[in-house]
Amino acid sequence: MSTERTSSGDPARTLQLLWRGSLSPADPRRGPRRGLSIDAVVDAATAIADAEGLDALTMRRVAKELGVVPMTLYTYVPGKAELLDLMLDAAYARMPRTDTSGQPWRQRVTAIAEENKSLFARHPWAAGVSTTRPPLGPGQMAKYEHELSALDGLGLTDVEMDDCLAHLLTFVQATARAAADARAAQQDSAMNDQEWWEANAPLLSRVLDEAVYPTAVRVGAAAGAAHGSAYDPDHAYAFGLQRVLDAFAALVERGRGG
Repeated sequence: MSTERTSSGDPARTLQLLWRGSLSPADPRRGPRRGLSIDAVVDAATAIADAEGLDALTMRRVAKELGVVPMTLYTYVPGKAELLDLMLDAAYARMPRTDTSGQPWRQRVTAIAEENKSLFARHPWAAGVSTTRPPLGPGQMAKYEHELSALDGLGLTDVEMDDCLAHLLTFVQATARAAADARAAQQDSAMNDQEWWEANAPLLSRVLDEAVYPTAVRVGAAAGAAHGSAYDPDHAYAFGLQRVLDAFAALVERGRGG
């Protein structure tokens, strides 16, 4: 998966596009030609990325999908960097948001993790995008407000709430990328993990000496038998999420005076 970064384009132009004129009144004498819309451009770009990944996404390709010449597209969006911010923010805006009011905090936080896991399942390219400088559009802000509500009222400081959310989302994104890598490995090798290990078992048995690597061989064999492979994305997500929640529990307990 390609690694792209948000907020790598013209920040002023990006914010104007993200907030669709909320930052300044529209000038009727300037702007894109009639016939298309920014939303249509974003939808076409997202469809390409969903089907083929970000490597396939170019301004020329989007223009072709929309039936216009590339120069027409540039009257709507300055370039791919700004387009990526618009795509991600639109994906955030369209995320289903679970109403977990009144539920225990672990269920609320789990719902946030599941929502982001589903986002990456719908848009696999999003897991490969670095958001250390988030686009700060309306979709991003609505997402942030919604997700913080899962941690509000637990006795955490504002900084701790932000830290917990950032840690949770980083975990979900990392597991989504690992799952995508696992799927890509199966496609590239034309065999699943179990088939790959069986095919390489004779060679591995010659080099993995139990006398030299006793713990590694024992634990590796146990994990492989339990998961059917060296890495099981679903198990890694479920196990990791519980450990994240356990770590949050220590902060919550301290914040409540425990």
